Amino acid sequence: MSELDLISFCGINCSTCPAYTAKRIDDWNLREKTAKEWSSPEYPVKPEEINCDGCITRDKQLISFCNSCQVRQCGLEKDVQNCAHCEDYVCDKLEELWKMFKTNEAKENLVKIRSKLAS
Repeated sequence: MSELDLISFCGINCSTCPAYTAKRIDDWNLREKTAKEWSSPEYPVKPEEINCDGCITRDKQLISFCNSCQVRQCGLEKDVQNCAHCEDYVCDKLEELWKMFKTNEAKENLVKIRSKLAS
Protein backbone atom coordinates (compact mmCIF):
# COMPACT_ATOMS: atom_id res chain seq x y z
CA MET A 1 0.00 0.00 0.00
CA SER A 2 1.47 3.37 -1.02
CA GLU A 3 0.56 6.96 -0.29
CA LEU A 4 -1.05 7.16 -3.76
CA ASP A 5 -3.55 4.38 -3.08
CA LEU A 6 -7.22 5.29 -2.78
CA ILE A 7 -8.45 3.33 0.21
CA SER A 8 -12.22 2.97 0.43
CA PHE A 9 -14.14 3.20 3.68
CA CYS A 10 -14.00 -0.59 4.15
CA GLY A 11 -10.34 -0.84 3.18
CA ILE A 12 -10.53 -1.87 -0.47
CA ASN A 13 -7.73 -0.31 -2.48
CA CYS A 14 -9.73 1.44 -5.21
CA SER A 15 -6.61 2.06 -7.28
CA THR A 16 -6.22 -1.70 -7.78
CA CYS A 17 -9.95 -2.46 -8.17
CA PRO A 18 -10.82 -3.69 -11.68
CA ALA A 19 -13.94 -1.47 -11.87
CA TYR A 20 -11.86 1.61 -11.07
CA THR A 21 -9.15 0.54 -13.51
CA ALA A 22 -11.59 -0.36 -16.30
CA LYS A 23 -13.08 3.11 -16.18
CA ARG A 24 -9.68 4.84 -16.07
CA ILE A 25 -8.32 3.00 -19.11
CA ASP A 26 -11.68 2.37 -20.80
CA ASP A 27 -11.06 -1.38 -21.12
CA TRP A 28 -14.14 -3.31 -22.28
CA ASN A 29 -12.41 -6.70 -21.93
CA LEU A 30 -11.63 -5.95 -18.28
CA ARG A 31 -15.26 -4.93 -17.74
CA GLU A 32 -16.48 -8.23 -19.23
CA LYS A 33 -14.01 -10.29 -17.18
CA THR A 34 -14.87 -8.47 -13.96
CA ALA A 35 -18.63 -8.71 -14.54
CA LYS A 36 -18.28 -12.45 -15.02
CA GLU A 37 -16.17 -12.83 -11.85
CA TRP A 38 -18.48 -10.67 -9.72
CA SER A 39 -21.76 -12.14 -10.97
CA SER A 40 -23.81 -14.75 -9.21
CA PRO A 41 -27.23 -16.19 -10.07
CA GLU A 42 -28.79 -13.91 -7.42
CA TYR A 43 -26.78 -10.83 -8.39
CA PRO A 44 -25.90 -10.69 -12.07
CA VAL A 45 -23.45 -7.93 -13.04
CA LYS A 46 -23.32 -6.49 -16.55
CA PRO A 47 -20.06 -5.25 -18.13
CA GLU A 48 -21.54 -1.78 -18.60
CA GLU A 49 -21.90 -1.58 -14.80
CA ILE A 50 -18.16 -1.97 -14.30
CA ASN A 51 -17.29 1.72 -13.99
CA CYS A 52 -16.27 3.37 -10.75
CA ASP A 53 -14.62 6.57 -9.55
CA GLY A 54 -13.90 5.16 -6.10
CA CYS A 55 -16.26 4.77 -3.17
CA ILE A 56 -14.89 7.72 -1.20
CA THR A 57 -15.96 10.14 -3.92
CA ARG A 58 -19.25 11.98 -3.74
CA ASP A 59 -21.60 12.48 -6.69
CA LYS A 60 -19.48 10.37 -9.04
CA GLN A 61 -19.97 7.01 -10.73
CA LEU A 62 -20.01 3.92 -8.52
CA ILE A 63 -20.69 0.21 -8.89
CA SER A 64 -24.38 -0.30 -8.02
CA PHE A 65 -23.75 -2.26 -4.80
CA CYS A 66 -21.43 0.52 -3.52
CA ASN A 67 -24.31 3.01 -3.80
CA SER A 68 -26.25 1.01 -1.22
CA CYS A 69 -23.31 -0.01 0.98
CA GLN A 70 -24.03 0.66 4.67
CA VAL A 71 -20.33 1.05 5.45
CA ARG A 72 -19.95 3.68 2.73
CA GLN A 73 -23.06 5.53 3.89
CA CYS A 74 -21.80 5.55 7.47
CA GLY A 75 -18.35 6.80 6.41
CA LEU A 76 -19.90 9.61 4.39
CA GLU A 77 -22.18 10.58 7.29
CA LYS A 78 -19.27 10.61 9.75
CA ASP A 79 -17.08 12.41 7.20
CA VAL A 80 -14.08 10.15 7.77
CA GLN A 81 -11.35 9.43 5.23
CA ASN A 82 -12.02 5.71 5.72
CA CYS A 83 -13.09 3.44 8.57
CA ALA A 84 -9.57 3.36 10.04
CA HIS A 85 -10.16 7.00 11.02
CA CYS A 86 -13.49 6.27 12.74
CA GLU A 87 -13.85 6.33 16.53
CA ASP A 88 -16.13 3.25 16.25
CA TYR A 89 -13.57 1.12 14.36
CA VAL A 90 -14.16 -1.94 14.09
CA CYS A 91 -17.95 -2.00 13.95
CA ASP A 92 -20.41 -4.79 13.12
CA LYS A 93 -21.22 -3.31 9.68
CA LEU A 94 -17.56 -3.42 8.71
CA GLU A 95 -17.04 -6.94 10.07
CA GLU A 96 -20.08 -8.20 8.13
CA LEU A 97 -18.85 -6.63 4.90
CA TRP A 98 -15.37 -8.12 5.30
CA LYS A 99 -16.93 -11.59 5.58
CA MET A 100 -18.15 -11.25 1.97
CA PHE A 101 -14.68 -10.55 0.56
CA LYS A 102 -12.54 -13.32 -0.89
CA THR A 103 -9.35 -11.98 0.73
CA ASN A 104 -8.35 -10.14 3.90
CA GLU A 105 -6.68 -7.33 1.93
CA ALA A 106 -9.27 -4.68 2.86
CA LYS A 107 -9.01 -5.47 6.57
CA GLU A 108 -5.21 -5.53 6.38
CA ASN A 109 -5.19 -2.12 4.68
CA LEU A 110 -7.22 -0.56 7.50
CA VAL A 111 -5.07 -2.27 10.15
CA LYS A 112 -1.97 -0.70 8.56
CA ILE A 113 -3.61 2.72 8.50
CA ARG A 114 -4.71 2.37 12.14
CA SER A 115 -1.20 1.42 13.20
CA LYS A 116 0.22 4.51 11.47
CA LEU A 117 -2.41 6.70 13.17
CA ALA A 118 -1.48 5.26 16.56
CA SER A 119 2.23 6.00 16.18
